[in-house]
Parts: sequence; structure tokens; C-alpha cells
Amino acid sequence: MVAASPWQILGDADSVTMVETDSFVGEHTPRVQPGSGIAQRDLGLIKGRKYVGYIWTKPDGDSATVSVRLRWGDGTHRVSDAHIFENSTNRYQESPFTFTAKEDTNQGVLEIAVTDGDPCLIGTVSLMPADNIQGMRADTLELLKQLDSPIYRWPGGNFVSGYDWKDGIGDRDRRPPRTNPAWTGVEHNDFGLDEFITFCRLIDTEPLIVVNTGLGQVDSAVEELQYANGAADTPMGKLRARGGNAQPYGVKWWGIGNEMYGGWQLGHMQLEDYMKKHNQFVDAMREEDPGIKVVAVGAVGQWSEGMMAECAEHMDLISEHFYCQQRVGVIDHVNQMRDQVRGKAEAHRRYRREIPALAGKDIRIALDEWNYWYGPHVFGELGTRYFLKDALGIAVGLHEMGRHSDMFFMAQYAQTVNVIGCIKTSKTDAALATTGLVLKLYREHFGTTPLATETGRPVNALAALSADGKTLTLGVVNPTAESLKVPLAIKGLTITGSGTLREIAGEDPLAYNEPGTEPKILIVEKEVTGISDSVTVAPLSVSLFSLPLK
Repeated sequence: MVAASPWQILGDADSVTMVETDSFVGEHTPRVQPGSGIAQRDLGLIKGRKYVGYIWTKPDGDSATVSVRLRWGDGTHRVSDAHIFENSTNRYQESPFTFTAKEDTNQGVLEIAVTDGDPCLIGTVSLMPADNIQGMRADTLELLKQLDSPIYRWPGGNFVSGYDWKDGIGDRDRRPPRTNPAWTGVEHNDFGLDEFITFCRLIDTEPLIVVNTGLGQVDSAVEELQYANGAADTPMGKLRARGGNAQPYGVKWWGIGNEMYGGWQLGHMQLEDYMKKHNQFVDAMREEDPGIKVVAVGAVGQWSEGMMAECAEHMDLISEHFYCQQRVGVIDHVNQMRDQVRGKAEAHRRYRREIPALAGKDIRIALDEWNYWYGPHVFGELGTRYFLKDALGIAVGLHEMGRHSDMFFMAQYAQTVNVIGCIKTSKTDAALATTGLVLKLYREHFGTTPLATETGRPVNALAALSADGKTLTLGVVNPTAESLKVPLAIKGLTITGSGTLREIAGEDPLAYNEPGTEPKILIVEKEVTGISDSVTVAPLSVSLFSLPLK
């Protein structure tokens, strides 16, 4: 289902028609009669902020004059000066414009009117904050940098099984819009493979590209690989170079499909057939680029067992996914994360013992979708809100991955922005959700070498050494409403007795952060001293201690 267009007609309903002849992009283009126009409402604007944009126009006749205005409130005194563009050519013409908002509003309106001359065809229109970074929001990119994730997976997810990667390359203004193949609405293809690589470079992360093994074919995956990694004299490398990127991207990690075991997945097929398709994809892609690393589709049970028995020579990692729902009681809600992670690790240890094809191999898990997923959609489609109790669970999940780090090679919290993401945005603001705070905290300050850690319930804890071996880090999750004194018995190491505590805590398990308001949940840093045989942790808290070693 495609939602209604965000554009509304200014004037008579029949003064704007959609014409197929000489369409600027896609199958049709709006044709606007003189004295009429179109408008997009409910835009978020910030007082004093500059906005930049452009419009493509073509007269359906000899000449047309177009007016572009930005309105930040009702009444003529609350509208910008008009930018007037006359096009007397027989081709589409790009015209830039800038505005500075005079008020804060979430009901801004961009108005485009044909004021004189002949009817006019309206092509692509763009309006963005002037501080955008190559088309991306600066506030959101800043939070992504704070998360400092070492790898991002794109473009999905269920979406990939109906995605043609070629729709997302070339001139962005002329990329075809498509009905979202997996969810709802329209995919405008503004963010394709080139933009993903730009994004990864902006935040200094590594790309993992998933190819379409649902409705997609082997030849398309090989071409996509060549577009990303091929020299500039290869067919797809030439196409990439024409877009301004002569040097290969050097993408190492490639996901071979997504959740092909599920009936909800476009192109779903039986395991016996998919194992053959997987091997065909990998053989062809490795022939194109022998240096790639591939992630196979897995799902604990018959699917993972079959894939590892028949495709072990055609994978470097195997994917697993899980999502947790809401449970009554904070402790049960939190501990399901532990149980899910542990279950995946234990199953794969069993596979190593029982599946002959795995002998001598170290095929570990890429947990490339894991999260909580429940509740109303506050931030758009699937846009769930995350609470303090979810943050505690994410920390417990990280602890359990550390305990089983011999089985987990990588893990991607799904997803990142809005949807079921750890960053939430409004029209004008962005904020780390409670779960994002945990990911940021552990990425910045948790150690790199997990240590054997035993804890009594209800506390969940994991210790690790820093990369230089000079600091013991200890993560402790307290899912109870009481402050707890946790005994320490450290073997083989000696701490100085002082250090730093970084804490995420609150009185309400349903506390959450909202974009544009003061955060209710923060990372609070404090010095701690006198630590020898115990630490004290706050109610409903994630506590990360950094303790220097003697």
C-alpha cells in the first residue's frame, strides 16, 4: 500500500495533472496550469536556520514563470519572499533557491506556483537545511559518530529481497521512485550504494552490503560487486567512475540474502533449493573478487544445520537474527536477551560437534539483527520507543556476546535511526534512545578482551581487559528497584582501588528520551574510590567501572 502523496494542489483539482510524455523521472510528471500550484505541508523549520534547495522546471509551451515560497505560519506576513524563475527553453532547467526561517514550526509549507505563461512541468524539488552533509542531517550524523559502530549493514533486511541496486545509482534527481517492496510507501532511491559508501566514510565505519537473493539473480549480484570493487576499466567500474568515483570502494563484507527461510521474504524458497542458489551466488561473486568475505543466511534449527552441512565451503560467517518482545516484570524482560544470545551460541557449538562439513573450520555467527521489537509506532512505520528497561536488556545482551565471543564474530543492533533504531528523530531534532546510550557507552569504554565472570542473580556482569591491558572494565546490570552491593573476588589481577564509574540509571523502568526535550536518561560519570571487595550499583542501572590495574 502506498500512502497519499505529501503534495497538495493549490487551486482547482483539475489544474494539476500527471503526464507521461517527457517525464522528468519515473513514469509521470506533474503538469501545473497557470494560476495554480502544488504545496507540501507539515515541514519542520527552525528560526534563523538557512534552508537550501532547487527545482527542475520545463514549460509545456513557449515559456512559464514559477514562484517558490516557504511559509512558516498562517497569514501573508508569515511567508518568505518569493523566488521567481522563468524558463523559456524547451528543456528541464534547474533553479536554486535559499530561505531563512523566521519562526520555529512543524507546520511549514513549501509552495510552488505557476504565475505566468504556459503550463509548467515540475521535476524534482529539493529543500534541506543548509548544514546538511552530502544530503544527510548533521545532527543525526553527529550521533552516529558518537555510536562509533565498526560496521554497518545495508540495504536490509526484508527490503533487499525486492531491491534492484541499479535503481539507486546515477543522478539522484532522476532515479526512479518505486513502491517499497517489503513494507509500505515509496522508495525514492535517494540513498543508494554510492551514498552508503559516502556515509560509511563520513562516520569512519566499514560497509557490509547485502545482495538480493530473493527476487534477484546471480548476474545482478556480480554486477553490483563489480560496481563496488571493480577497476575503472571494467563495465560496472566504468559506470561507477562516470558518477565521479574512479577508485574502487574495496567492500570486503557481503551478505548473501536476508531471512530466506521465512515465508514473509520475497522470493522465499525451500531450503534444498536455496542452498543451491546460495552456492551459485558465492561461486560467481568469488570468481569476480576472490578477496570478499561472505555472510550466509542462517536460522538456528533445520535451516542453519542444512546451510552449514551443504554450504560450509561457501561462507565465512553465518547470520542469525532475533527480536525480543515485552515481558511482564523488568527482570524477565531483561533476561530474555541473555537467553536468546546464549541459545544461538550453544546451538552453533553443537553444530561444530555434529556436522562433518564444519571439521577444521571456524565459521562464527554474524548476529546482524538483534533488538527489542514491541509497542506502538511512535516514530513512523515500525518506529517503536525504547525505555530504560530495554537499555538494561541491551547491556545484558552485550555481556552474553562477550561470554561467547568465541562464537560471535560481529553483531549489528537493528536498526539505527527511527524504525526500531537506537537514534530517534523528529522533524528538527535527534536524540540517542536509551538503548543507544548503552551501545555508545560500551563501544567507548568497555574492554576488548572478555574475562571469565561469574555472578549471582539477579545481577548480570561481565569483566574485560582494555586493549593495553592496563585497565579492568566491569559492566554490571541491576534490573531490580533496589540499590545492590555486589561482592568482588578478582583472581590474577590487582586493582588500584579507585577508578571511574559511568552509569545509566533511573527510578522508572519506562523512562525514555525524546528528541527536542531534555533527556531523562543520561550517561553519568563519577570517580569511585576504596574499591576492594565490592561495588555498589544503583537501582535499574547499567554500571560500567573502569578500574586501573597495579
